[in-house]
Amino acid sequence: MRHSVVLTVTSLLSIVFAVCHLADDISRGMSPAGLTNVPVVVVLAVWLYATLVLAERRAGLAIILGLSSLVSAIPVIHMLGRSGLAGGASAGSGGAFFFAATLLALGGTAICSVVLSARGLWSLRRSRAREGSRQDAAS
Repeated sequence: MRHSVVLTVTSLLSIVFAVCHLADDISRGMSPAGLTNVPVVVVLAVWLYATLVLAERRAGLAIILGLSSLVSAIPVIHMLGRSGLAGGASAGSGGAFFFAATLLALGGTAICSVVLSARGLWSLRRSRAREGSRQDAAS
């Protein structure tokens, strides 16, 4: 399977899990609902565009790397927070399993996207260095 296909799939999964997590945070009252989420929607749109259109370009890989790195910190933030993994919800409350599952899945897919996008940027760098040395040899 091509590297860019795997990166696209993991990045799309990270986006889906991030949306599910944010929706769960809003429904539990841990994040405010309303216009404060407009910047988040814009960031998700940029991430989605980079994933679907720019995944094989340097700019797309950089966007995916940056946003996946940020999102991979969400599980850590929740686990280190004062209220524990489920934010304000107790482990026995309804939806706690969904909250924890999306949080863990988000962390796993985001870290995978970080590794794959870093690998993609590195391979672009190596291929450009090889092209440059070929052009120097041909001159």
